[in-house]
Amino acid sequence: MSTTHKLQTPLTDEDILKLKAGDMVLLSGIIYSARDAAHKKLMEALDRGEELPFPIQGAAIYYVGPTPAPPGRPIGSAGPTTSYRMDTYAPRLHGLGLKATIGKGKRSEEVKAAMRENKAVYLGATGGAGALLSQRIEASKVIAYEDLGPEAIRAMKVKDFPLVVINDAFGGELYVKPNLDSGN
Repeated sequence: MSTTHKLQTPLTDEDILKLKAGDMVLLSGIIYSARDAAHKKLMEALDRGEELPFPIQGAAIYYVGPTPAPPGRPIGSAGPTTSYRMDTYAPRLHGLGLKATIGKGKRSEEVKAAMRENKAVYLGATGGAGALLSQRIEASKVIAYEDLGPEAIRAMKVKDFPLVVINDAFGGELYVKPNLDSGN
């Protein structure tokens, strides 16, 4: 039976350790958008010994490249992108304090191990519902890599952003089918 959790960023170990695969999360606070190109730039900045453009400790990164904002809205459609494209980068970021990633699809064994080791989770956003999800984004501002256009890093203020826990910090995974074989 799943539970619904209302959480606020930045996330803590205590927040993360409450969550189990299949639980619902209504996330509020600031989350950061970043996709492939932005992750590559983040890694290059770390390799040069530079600080990241946002506080990584307790952060949540949403794998999204939103469409332009229509009149009167802070952002356009903001549906999740396929997460495995960031799997090369995620373990390093989890090691630095990243507590949650948000996207769609499965994660690699390396990412799942990094989540267990660093008390982090992977949250799923509903694919194909970008216009609806954008209604939970109250503000959006590009904070880094503006040259990347839709893939620039944004700080987005969200209110009750609806998510489901796909991978928890204990190794649980929503996408794994339970073994229903009783052994008889």
